[in-house]
Amino acid sequence: MRRKLFLSLAVLGVLVMFFSACAYKLSLNGVSIPADMKTIDIQFFENNAQLAVPTLSQQFTEGLKNRIRTQTSLSILRGEADGVMSGAITGYSIAPVSVQATNSNTAPIAGASRLTITVSVKYVKYLYKDGKRTSDPDKILSFEESFTKSKDFTGDIASQEQNLILDINKQLTDDIFNRAFANW
Repeated sequence: MRRKLFLSLAVLGVLVMFFSACAYKLSLNGVSIPADMKTIDIQFFENNAQLAVPTLSQQFTEGLKNRIRTQTSLSILRGEADGVMSGAITGYSIAPVSVQATNSNTAPIAGASRLTITVSVKYVKYLYKDGKRTSDPDKILSFEESFTKSKDFTGDIASQEQNLILDINKQLTDDIFNRAFANW
């Protein structure tokens, strides 16, 4: 009796693994991507923020592509793809987060400041029926939302800005990647 129960559970386990392997392709880092998704189009993220940093769009777009390239087996291409990621950098601001006391004859100065970057992202993952991409909106997985990250710093922004941008871009691309590929 025990032997039959053990064999039944073993067969059930093999069937569960087989069917789940058909539905999803799992990467080593725990990210799950539908098995029918092979390509993605990462469009250029323009900088629409009031404060413009000339290299920000290129750095962010390339950072997002690199994250997808290194963490998945998806091919990045331009044009018709299984998924499309687009958007814009909508916010770039520097604001004081603490005030440093000064003598009574001068205005207070910032003891620390915060650089904040906001990115608006639209992600569409097309589904397939009978080997053809569907145009039915109910058959398309997607999201459209904004992601905001910030980093505090002290002193002059000019000497630290590029490193702060790199750190914030990494945080943003991690959040966007996880939202797109870890919520299936």
